[in-house]
Amino acid sequence: MLTDCFEVRDKRFTRYALANAHIDILYSGTRWAEGPAYFPAGRYLLWSDIPNDRLLRWDETDGSVSDFRAPCGNHNGHTVDREGRLVNCEHLQRRVSRVEHDGSLTVLASHYDGKRLNSPNDVVVKSDGSIWFTDPTYGIDSDYEGDRAPSEIGASHVYRIDPHNGAVEAVATDFVKPNGLAFSPDESLLYIADTGATHVEDGPRHIRAFRVEEGRRLSGGAVLAVCEIGLFDGFRVDVHGNIWTSAGDGVHCLSEDGTLIGKILTGEAVANVEFGGIKRNRLFICATTTLQAVYLNTRAAPRP
Repeated sequence: MLTDCFEVRDKRFTRYALANAHIDILYSGTRWAEGPAYFPAGRYLLWSDIPNDRLLRWDETDGSVSDFRAPCGNHNGHTVDREGRLVNCEHLQRRVSRVEHDGSLTVLASHYDGKRLNSPNDVVVKSDGSIWFTDPTYGIDSDYEGDRAPSEIGASHVYRIDPHNGAVEAVATDFVKPNGLAFSPDESLLYIADTGATHVEDGPRHIRAFRVEEGRRLSGGAVLAVCEIGLFDGFRVDVHGNIWTSAGDGVHCLSEDGTLIGKILTGEAVANVEFGGIKRNRLFICATTTLQAVYLNTRAAPRP
């Protein structure tokens, strides 16, 4: 029997849910937890508390939590690049940046076609060093997660930063509000969430699957799965190709074909997740006011 935190929709899910595993509450006290990023070398996790304008650090060695940076510029999503550096989506400064090993900050993208970005939301680094990010308007819609401002671009796109010359290219322009994104294990597919239902009545609340052509262009984009409760926000892909995605009632596990096979019930709406721990088999969950974690019988997809 699985513990009460798991809900099985398809018997395939029992392969990944450990019978005696339970959810650990690692921290409580955020307003909107987001952007988890795990650093294996230091055994710590960073995550955002966007409205409180702080970046928090949870230490795996002793369970302590401290402010990593406050104020931080209303960070949202993060990722760790191939050299172990933190890549940031900054709402307040409306840019994507990187923290270098010496602590200095490098701005990677702040404009497209001469216009300021909206408010970069989530980001992922491909094996060739290119950086892909989404740019909805959540950070400029109000003063709660950034500074209210009009969109200079007038739309919300998905972008790619070239690893060689730093050029910012729009790779998907037919989204209402692009949000979380992640590559399949072999990087042949890019999954992107659209949370446009926050702005358009009966708008999208789904994940789309794109074919990655020649490593830099996208084709296709069919809807893979529609969220049945709340919205799909941030997500990660495991070694088996399953998508572990945030939702209104917890974390939903989608198979490669988009079937909802199971859930992790958190008691709060979830914004994002991250695989971490020594074996990368612990799923860290940003669940509104708390940072939670649960061990699974799967692990993060290895980088190609």
